[in-house]
Amino acid sequence: MKLDKRLWVLVFICVINSLGFGIIVPLLYAYGKTFGLTSQSLGFLMASFSIAQFFATPVLGSLSDKYGRKPLLAISLIGTCISFLMFAWAQGIIILFAARILDGLTGGNISVAQAIISDTSTPADRAKKFGILSSALGFGFIIGPAIGGFLSNYGAQIPFFFAAGVSLLGALATIFFLEETNGNRRQKGPREKFFNFSTLYTTLKLPVIGTAIFIGFLLTMAQFSMILGFQKFTVDVLHLSKGNIGFLYAVFAATGVIMQFCMQWILNIIKSRSMILFLSTFCCFAAMLLTGFTTALIPFIVWICVYGLFNGLRNPMLNAIIADNNKNQGQGRILGVNQSYTSLGQILGPIAAGLVSPRSVHYIFFLSAAFIAVAFGFTFVFKGKGHATA
Repeated sequence: MKLDKRLWVLVFICVINSLGFGIIVPLLYAYGKTFGLTSQSLGFLMASFSIAQFFATPVLGSLSDKYGRKPLLAISLIGTCISFLMFAWAQGIIILFAARILDGLTGGNISVAQAIISDTSTPADRAKKFGILSSALGFGFIIGPAIGGFLSNYGAQIPFFFAAGVSLLGALATIFFLEETNGNRRQKGPREKFFNFSTLYTTLKLPVIGTAIFIGFLLTMAQFSMILGFQKFTVDVLHLSKGNIGFLYAVFAATGVIMQFCMQWILNIIKSRSMILFLSTFCCFAAMLLTGFTTALIPFIVWICVYGLFNGLRNPMLNAIIADNNKNQGQGRILGVNQSYTSLGQILGPIAAGLVSPRSVHYIFFLSAAFIAVAFGFTFVFKGKGHATA
């Protein structure tokens, strides 16, 4: 693939952005417990971010269609920076929720980054570029938890200050180094209605696109249920230190990045993106089901990493299929809607996991496996759509 300067600048920005997120995720439960946070209220804290993001992301995506990707990406990163500072200075649970809501309201960076990829790619190289973007995000998730665990030794707030700093660095990189990719933005009329929330429903009825978005929604529910289970299992069952939790989460995140290096090899062997999605979803289901039966560290690491490995194929395949079949809608708008349903999965997953967690932490992993099983059922429909292939 020919060197694309904008792609590699975007990769750098995404590494910085995901680094900040990766730093705090493994620490949320332990940090929140100092404010009296339980596993149930942690689910609502995680959901508050996603509720705000659910409503804000499609609007930000539409605004990026009209005014450009660059300013919206910079604004979202600045909002993330401020939210991390609020988290570090929080004196109570209310501020923790306010910080996560602010981050959600300005959290359009993923959909805008995906729109940039769509702007600068062709159908032939789109899946590969989405894979590179996923690798960039995954790399931040790998080193972020390790950094967060290390920095927590110097104070509970230090990881959040560091995350704020790297988010600010990402915003500056966007402003000074990223070129605008939406060349058609000035062709839109000033009175154009930039977004209608009925689009959240009507988009699901679009051929191929609607199916892909709904599958992504279910798999996101599974992943964010698992994340809450991961935190509770490592803290309450395995009794790991913050540093070890960060390291273990980094190992889990690394599996998704490893899969990105195999992306082109997989695409050369299996031409159909829907078939890749079908097979990877089945493997994720099996791994998560087996995770639910584990009680010790080693089998937990094995099955979580198997899940992470095949889950790494999800976003590149789904995003490429959505972009390939999006002919008449703005890329920012459709990818924003997709991110909204991702946010909805991030809302419902932790809440559902929090509700079953009092019975047993193992129920969380069984719940995650159930969500994956439903998504797997929809891939049978998806496989029948011949035009949903590479």
